[in-house]
Amino acid sequence: MPCERKPMRYGHSEGHTDVCFDDAGKYIVTCGSDGDVRIWESLDDDDPKSINVGEKVYSLALKNGKLVTAASNNTVQIHTFPEGDPDGILTRFTTNATHITYNRSGSRVAAGSSDFMVKVVEMYDSSQQKTLRGHTAPILSVTFDPKDEFLASASCDGSVAVWKIEEQTQVTSWPLLQKSNDVINAKSLCRLAWQPKAAKLLAVPVETTVQLYQRDSWAQVGTLSDDLGTQAINVVAWSPCGKFLAAGSIGGLLTVWDVESKLCVERQKHEKGYTVCGLAWHPSGGQIAYTDTEGCLGVLDGLSSSSSSSSTTASSTTTKVSLWSYMKASPSHPNGLDKFVDDDDAGSAIVPPAAVAAPLRPVYDGPMPTPPQKAFQPGSTPAHLMHRFMMWNSVGIVRGYNDDQDNAIDVEFHDTAVHHAMHLTNSLGHTVADLSQEAVLLACPGTDELASKLQCLHFSSWDTNKEWMVDLPKGEDVQALCLGQGWAAAATSALILRLFSIGGVQRELFSLPGPVVCIAGHGEQLLVVYHRGTGFDGEQALGVQLLQFGQKRRQVIHGEPLPLSRKSHLSWLGFTAEGTPCFIDSEGVVRLLNRSLGNMWTPVCNTRDNCKGKSDHYWMVGVHENPQQLRCIPCKGSRYPPTLPRPAVAVLPFKLPLCQTTTEKGQMEEQYWRSVLLHNHYGFLSSSGYEIDEEGQSQAQKEQQELLMKMFALSCKLEREFRSVELAELMTQNVVTLAIRYASRSHRMALAQRLSDLALEKANQLQGEEPQEEEEEEPLQYTRRNTGSHRQAQEEEVDEEQGQEEHMDEGDVAESKRQGKSRESLSISSPTPLISCISGLGRSGSAGGQNRVTNVLDSMMSSSKKPTALLSSSGSTGKLNKTPFLKPLAPRPKTKTQSTLLHMNAPKAANKKAAEEREPAVCKLKQTEAPPPASPAENVENKKHKSGFQLWLEDNRRIILADNPDLEETDVIKEAIGRFRTLSADDRLTWTERAKGQSGDVADMKKRKRGEEESRGDKNGQSEADETSAKKKKPVDTSAKLSAFAFNKN
Repeated sequence: MPCERKPMRYGHSEGHTDVCFDDAGKYIVTCGSDGDVRIWESLDDDDPKSINVGEKVYSLALKNGKLVTAASNNTVQIHTFPEGDPDGILTRFTTNATHITYNRSGSRVAAGSSDFMVKVVEMYDSSQQKTLRGHTAPILSVTFDPKDEFLASASCDGSVAVWKIEEQTQVTSWPLLQKSNDVINAKSLCRLAWQPKAAKLLAVPVETTVQLYQRDSWAQVGTLSDDLGTQAINVVAWSPCGKFLAAGSIGGLLTVWDVESKLCVERQKHEKGYTVCGLAWHPSGGQIAYTDTEGCLGVLDGLSSSSSSSSTTASSTTTKVSLWSYMKASPSHPNGLDKFVDDDDAGSAIVPPAAVAAPLRPVYDGPMPTPPQKAFQPGSTPAHLMHRFMMWNSVGIVRGYNDDQDNAIDVEFHDTAVHHAMHLTNSLGHTVADLSQEAVLLACPGTDELASKLQCLHFSSWDTNKEWMVDLPKGEDVQALCLGQGWAAAATSALILRLFSIGGVQRELFSLPGPVVCIAGHGEQLLVVYHRGTGFDGEQALGVQLLQFGQKRRQVIHGEPLPLSRKSHLSWLGFTAEGTPCFIDSEGVVRLLNRSLGNMWTPVCNTRDNCKGKSDHYWMVGVHENPQQLRCIPCKGSRYPPTLPRPAVAVLPFKLPLCQTTTEKGQMEEQYWRSVLLHNHYGFLSSSGYEIDEEGQSQAQKEQQELLMKMFALSCKLEREFRSVELAELMTQNVVTLAIRYASRSHRMALAQRLSDLALEKANQLQGEEPQEEEEEEPLQYTRRNTGSHRQAQEEEVDEEQGQEEHMDEGDVAESKRQGKSRESLSISSPTPLISCISGLGRSGSAGGQNRVTNVLDSMMSSSKKPTALLSSSGSTGKLNKTPFLKPLAPRPKTKTQSTLLHMNAPKAANKKAAEEREPAVCKLKQTEAPPPASPAENVENKKHKSGFQLWLEDNRRIILADNPDLEETDVIKEAIGRFRTLSADDRLTWTERAKGQSGDVADMKKRKRGEEESRGDKNGQSEADETSAKKKKPVDTSAKLSAFAFNKN
C-alpha cells in the first residue's frame, strides 16, 4: 500500500518555515515568519503550544531538551523544551543567521549567517567558538559530520565547502550551485545532509538531482534523480537508519530513494504545489514531516512506495515494496549500504549480494593523534586570502594582492630612511616573505613545470645588481624562510635548512630532525621550530633549535621540546628587538627565553587577559624588552587582522604569572623578577660584541636593588627575619650594609648579626672563588649582579694569596682570631666616606618607624651616585659592569695588606713597610673613637638628648615592674605615660628642666672633644699628608677597597 499523505494544516503565516522532531518523536516543532515556535503533539493537535522568540524565525534545531532558534535580531537563542523558557543567547552575528543544526551528540551547534561566516559553538560554554571564514556570500545551510570531524556548508557564492572543524580550515570546495546575492533570491536553499551512523556519504541537492560525495576522498560516488522531478530540489533529509534519502523540491514534489540501489521508492505531490522548505524524519523512520512556504504543516505516514524496478528499463510494471519493512530488515540485507559504500564499483546501480559479514575488529579507545600543525610564516595572515599580510615586523610591512585586477606585492618600511616603499609584480606567485634592514626575501612553491624559487631583493647592496634568485631541486619546496644580519635561511619540504649569504652565495645546509613549522632570524641567531613527533589529545609535539653564527658557531639549544599551553599550537615565533628568542601560542601565552636559567622558557604575558570578548585575539607584531612592550594588533572576533582599513597597533605590558600579585609583596616580587629577566640581554649583547646602554643597565640594577630593599623592609615590618636574610642574599654588598643599618635601627640585633655574617661571606666569595672559564660549552650566566660578577678580576690576587699561605706566623693567626671575634659587634667603623654616610643617616633618622624605609632608600640612592670604596668593589655600578665577564687583571706586586676583616688568612709575606703602615692606621682609629660605641642603636640614642619623661621613666621603671612584673616593654611605656600624666604641673616642669640641663652638659662635652680632636689633627696632619701621597702612587686593588668597613667590639 502506498503511504498516507495526511491533509495539511495551517501552522504559521506566509513565508519561510522549518520543522523538526524532538528526540523521542513525541512532538513536532515548527517555526515561521511570524516569529513563533509551535509545539504539536500530532498533526491533529488543535491547540499547539506557541513560543514567541522574535520578529521572524529562520531556522530551529532541537536536542537534549534544548531548543535553538535563529531569529531576526541577529542572535541564536536557547529555550528549554518543552517548557519554552528562555535560556540565554548562544551567539551573535552582524546579520541574521540563516540555518542552524546540532551535531550528533548535541554538544555543539553550527550556525551559518548572511555575513558570510559559519560559527561552531559549544553548548556547555558559548564562549568556546570556532569561526569558519572563506565563503564570499551568505550561507545557505550547514551540516555536521556524525563523527564530529568535518562540517559542510553551502553558500550563495555557488560553492559547497567541507571544513576541518578543529583546525578551522577548508578541506575542499565544489562550485555546484547557481550564484545569488542573498538567501531570498537563491534558486534553492540547498539543505545539505550527512549520512547518519556510517557518516560516509554527503548528500548535496544540485538542480533536480542529489549528488553523493564520499567522505575523506571527497569524490562523487553517485547521483539520485527522478524522471518526474522537473524543478530544483530544495531540502534533503536522511532516514535514521541511513539507507533512505528524502527530498523536497520547489514544485512541491516529495521523493524518497533507496540510496543503495538508487531507486525511487516513494513519490508524493504537495496538494497545492507549494515549495517544500522544511523536511524531517521521525526518529523511528516511519514518518516524514514537511512544511511549505505558505506556513502549512504536512505529514507522510505509514511509508510505503511503488518502487520502480528500474526507471530506465523498457518494462513499465511496478512492484509494491513496503518501505517500513525495508527499514526493519536485518543488517545482513542482501543489498546492504555498507557494501554499496565500500565496494570499488560504488557507482553502479545494482550491487551483487554481500558475502558473510566480516568479523568485528578490536576498537581502540586510547588517546587520538593530533594532526600536525602546518608550516607558517610568523607575522603573516593565511595564504588563501586575496588581500593578506605576507610579513609585518619591526622593519616594515609586506602586503600581497591576488585578485582579478592585480597580483602584486607592496613593501612598506616603518622608517623611510631605510628604503622607500616598493611595488613588485608577483608573476611567480610568491606566498612567503621576510623583511630586514638589508633585503626582502620571497619564495614561491613549485609546480609540475617550474621548480620552487627563492628570490632576494638586496636593496642595501652598494652595486647595481640588487636582485638574485635560486631554483631549488625538483620536488623540494620552500616552506619557511627568514633573514639575519648578512645571511638568509630557507627550510624546505625535504627536511633541509639551506643558508645563503645576503649576496646570494650558498653556505652551509643541514637536515632538520622533523618537518619544519617556522623559523626566525635576528643578527647572528637562527631559531628553528619543527615537529619532533606526533602529539596526542590535541597537543603538538614541537622541538626547537637555536643556532649562533658569527666567529664561533655553535648550537645553543639542542632540539629541546617547545613548551606550549594545553591543546594549543604555535602562533608566532621571533626575537625581541634586543635579540632574545620569544614565541606565542594560540592560547595567547607569550614565553621568553631565560638565558640565566639554563635556557628555559618563562611565560611573561597572557594576551587573553587583555581581550574584552571571548572571540577576540591579539595578533603579534613585535616584542621589546626596553621599554617593556608587546606590540600587537587587536582582532575583534578573529585571529588575524584585515589589510583594509589599516589596523592600529596596541601596546600590552609584561606580567609574570606569579602568585598573589594583588598583594604588595606579590607586586614587588613580580616587578623584581620581571626586571631581572628582561635585562638579561645586556650581558648577551656585551658578550657578543655589541655596544650596550650602560646608563640603562645601571638604572635597571638600581631599580632591582631598590625593590629588594623595599621587600626587605616589608619583611622586617611583618617580622619575617628569615625571609629578610633570603632577600639580602640577592642584594649587592653596599645594599647589604644598608640592610644592616635598617635592622640595627629597628632593634633587630639577631637579624643584623646574620646580615653582617652574610656581608663577610659575600666578600670572601669574591676573593676565594675560582674564576669561571670563558670557553665552557654550557649556557652563559648573564645575571650575576649580586655576588661574583667580577670574580675574574680577582684571579691574580687569589693566586698570590694561595701561594703565600704557607708562611703565616703565629702573630698573624692571633690577629685573625681577634678580628674574627670582632664580628660579634654590630658597630661599623671606616676611615672612608662610608662612616660619614652612616653617621649622617643616624642624624637624619626620625623617631617614628614610618619613615625608616624612605630614609634608607634615600641613602641608598645617594650612595649609588657617589659610590664608596665598598660599593665600587661590589661591582653593582660603574664601568666594571659593562660586560658580565672581565679578563683577568695583570699581576701586580702587593703594596698594601689585605683587609683584616675580610681576609682571615693574612699572609706573613707582607713586608715590614706594610705592617708599619697598618699600625698607625689602627692607632688613628682608636684615637678618634672616644668611648667606642656598643652598637649603632646606642650611637643613635647617645646623640639624642633625653626628654623629661625619659629621665622620669629611668628612675621609676623598677617601681612599675615591681607593681606589674608581667608587663612587656610596650605595656611598661603605656603605664609610665599614664603615671607621668598624673603628676602635677610643677613636677613635670622639674623633670623637663633637669633634662635640659643634661643636654647642656652634653653640648659642653662635645665642644671640649672637638677642640681636642683639632689639636690632635694639627699634630698628625703632616703624617696624613705623607700617607695620602703614598696612596696616590700605589695602584688601588680590589682587596684594598674591601677594607672599607670593619666591625669593632666594645
